[in-house]
Amino acid sequence: MLKKVREKLEGVLTSSDLPTRRPALKAHNESNVPGLYIIGDLAGAPVIKLAMAQGFEVIEHIVAKPDAKSSDSGVYDLIVVGAGAAGLNAALAAKDKGLRALVLEKSKVANTIENFPEGKWVYAEPDASPPKGKLWLDGARKEDLLERWNQIVNDNQLDVRPEESLKSLHRQPDGTFLVTSDKADYRARRVILATGQRGNPRKLKVPGEEQETVYHRLYSPRHYKNEDILVVGGGNSAIEAALVLAEQNRVQLSYRGSEFSRIFKDNERKLNQAVAEKRVELILNSNVKEFGERTATIEIDRGGHQENITVPCHHAFVLVGAELPVKFLKSLGIRLENEWTGNFFRAAALALAVLAGLWFMGGHAHIGIHPLNSIPTLAGGAIALAAFAALIGLGLKQDRYAWLGISFLACYTVYGVKVGAGAEFWPYRDWGYGVLSLFNRPWSFWYTVLYTLLMTVFGIQALKRWGLDRKDRFQIWRYVSLLSFQWAMFLIPEFLFQWAVKYQWVGAKLATDPTFAQQSWRAYGIVYAWPLFFYTFFFNPHIIWVIWGILLTFVIIPIFVLWHGKRYCSWICGCGGLAETFGDRWRHLAPKGRTSIKWEWMNHAVLGAAVLVTGFILLKDTVTLFRTPADWGGEIYHFAVDVWLVGILPVTLYPFLGGKVWCRYWCPLAKLMHLFSKAYTKLGWSRFEIRANDKCIGCTECSRNCQVGIDVMNFALKQDSITNENSSCIGCGICVSVCPMDTLSFGPGVGRGQLVQIQPLPASPQQ
Repeated sequence: MLKKVREKLEGVLTSSDLPTRRPALKAHNESNVPGLYIIGDLAGAPVIKLAMAQGFEVIEHIVAKPDAKSSDSGVYDLIVVGAGAAGLNAALAAKDKGLRALVLEKSKVANTIENFPEGKWVYAEPDASPPKGKLWLDGARKEDLLERWNQIVNDNQLDVRPEESLKSLHRQPDGTFLVTSDKADYRARRVILATGQRGNPRKLKVPGEEQETVYHRLYSPRHYKNEDILVVGGGNSAIEAALVLAEQNRVQLSYRGSEFSRIFKDNERKLNQAVAEKRVELILNSNVKEFGERTATIEIDRGGHQENITVPCHHAFVLVGAELPVKFLKSLGIRLENEWTGNFFRAAALALAVLAGLWFMGGHAHIGIHPLNSIPTLAGGAIALAAFAALIGLGLKQDRYAWLGISFLACYTVYGVKVGAGAEFWPYRDWGYGVLSLFNRPWSFWYTVLYTLLMTVFGIQALKRWGLDRKDRFQIWRYVSLLSFQWAMFLIPEFLFQWAVKYQWVGAKLATDPTFAQQSWRAYGIVYAWPLFFYTFFFNPHIIWVIWGILLTFVIIPIFVLWHGKRYCSWICGCGGLAETFGDRWRHLAPKGRTSIKWEWMNHAVLGAAVLVTGFILLKDTVTLFRTPADWGGEIYHFAVDVWLVGILPVTLYPFLGGKVWCRYWCPLAKLMHLFSKAYTKLGWSRFEIRANDKCIGCTECSRNCQVGIDVMNFALKQDSITNENSSCIGCGICVSVCPMDTLSFGPGVGRGQLVQIQPLPASPQQ
């Protein structure tokens, strides 16, 4: 039973993982091993120019350190592993800064580019970003680029050692590294890993795959003539290989799927043409079982039963992508993103011990003449402190479940006390609210202060990350909007409303009307529409709030959605604002895949419950039958939605499942806007969409950074528009901003040239 619970939980917590994971990196691309940096393809640089930039920037960081240079002549200042774009540019920058650097390369200089088909054009995207460092880059044939790079290596007398691969790496007690290659041992002050992933092609792991006639890269395709060739794979590399090989050969293309869902539109067109002309034969729903001598055995799924066929095969190209070299990275002590180490049940027990200790400390362990009465209050505090310290200690030892327990305790306390004096959750009942109500201000006030400060601090960081650093006006205005609305929603109910009543800014009649004057909390309804602000229409609202609530929910929001989709979530809403600011650093951990999309049924259920309970409450005074369901429904909705689903659970999970847990899975207003936007799209009225041109390179950056788990790359590859008919898009625009190829843009009415421009600011003279 416990094993099944753990497996289910791990399935949810690892739902963010893409097929290819990345090492966990800190600022400046430093790994969890101090002094070991990772750049290039391994660090998520999707194009050559950005890999070069990482190499240049990491040297700028290293050289600024006081111990950048070693005083020991037997210790290199830096060893770079990998002589690709990132590694070479780092080595060139290091030499310019006076660092003594060595470059180890297991194959040839720029081996990935060396393995491109002859004559392949190498692009210098993104055009808007000039290359950093001394390594030359411009649009060129691969042969010309390699010639220039090798010349630069020679002219700068870089110490590059090809055909020498890294075997092991050990950090010494003095902070240096012992670097062991297959030829020698070296010592270094710091190490940069720039090995990439393409040198580790994914294999089928079937008999015969190690034969000389089976390749995992496409070498010189035009050297093959009048042969039977099998290409295995369903991505763009496999399609392009099949097309070029089909010019002079008989080609069969085997793919495990029933359709090619992740290929460029132009490749799809060319493939369909080649199939129609019988230059390429497709074998779909198939898996290669064995490579023989000039043959291959393929298993085909014929709609329920399996059939094996043998096809002629002089040469085979298995092009099914690359794998992260997990074993190699682990041997170096490098952790991967989203690794769940530790023990869930131990963390849960310690969290419960903390709460139990607080219960004793709060003086609520007295049960008649029960022996528990003998446990002193201080002992409860000691139990809580010891259990919490244990969680911290485990967390510092990389126990991720311990951090989950700490996150839960913090959110449970904040929201479990916020419900009000005398209604606090166990173990804070009758004392928690008072303890946290400081300086004659209730905890609800300090909660709003904490919320606003949290959004502000992390919002400024997100503004810098996505707006200022990228010179992206769209993101600058978005974060300014979020922070402005949050500060307004802090100041208006807590200060301005009271002043407006006290000084009669709203007029004497309203200021002296107790129904209006004593309900400052309803000012939150100025921005938060029903059903997010669930109590808009009941608990004796003034007619002003009722009228405004109807206008906001059923007039203003629908009109806004017509033009901007669900952008309310990423520009205005405080709930979405906390996700976009505090939750931003974990946006890549948002659940992905079809299963996570199926979970979105839950906000249908919450919206349905909100409609039902609201109806009962509004009608309970006229329909006696509704009184009990209304009372029960209101209490249950408050407990389940307003406390647990809005506060405790989603904020607990922000650091583990990204920031949009509430917005995506439970928010009834988000679902209401989604339904509006979906209907507008079907009717052809909607002005909201994200479009894609034909420049997608399949780097996954857009999908990785989507907080609502949309497979953006799949849309981009097919040049399909993203709308609220086919996705839960909230219009945050991060996918547009992060794309290195300027593939994505907003459609009419909400993107470039309309709301704000998503384009770089003019470069300064220094740039």
